[in-house]
Amino acid sequence: MSSCDATAAARRAVVVALGAVLAGGACGFRLRGQATYAFSSAFVSAPGQPTFARELSRALEMSGGVQVTDTATGAQVVVEILRVLDDKQVLSLSPSGRAQEYSLAKTVAFRVRGSDGREWAQTDEITIRRTYTYDDSERLAREIQEQRLLRDMQSDAVQQLVRRLQAARPPA
Repeated sequence: MSSCDATAAARRAVVVALGAVLAGGACGFRLRGQATYAFSSAFVSAPGQPTFARELSRALEMSGGVQVTDTATGAQVVVEILRVLDDKQVLSLSPSGRAQEYSLAKTVAFRVRGSDGREWAQTDEITIRRTYTYDDSERLAREIQEQRLLRDMQSDAVQQLVRRLQAARPPA
């Protein structure tokens, strides 16, 4: 390749990259920045769900501006995780009658109240769904895939909850 061809290829690459950046900005894409909340401290109450509570607490602290407390008395708001349910259903069967495809669902019910007990956000639910195919000959691999999907669904639910907490406001 001659130096002119290399220069032309480099210019094309720069133009393509610049076009991608401009197109991304035109559609409303922007990098996730600091989250803003109407509260500065929170207590996460998730009886029986310690991993969910830890992940939510970490996400709140990392998103910026929220100190997660160890007790409800020192918090401006209490995020109550009312229930976390995992569900698995068969979606399709093979000709021999064995499960071939499954649907997983994770539902998280929550509410947000102030330290005075008044509701900052109504009780709400987040439901995340995923499907996957299943083959008896790859049982271990599919079980690992299912566990990974459940972890990813939990992370998605936590991120959706963090975004919803940004809309929580004290009662008027």
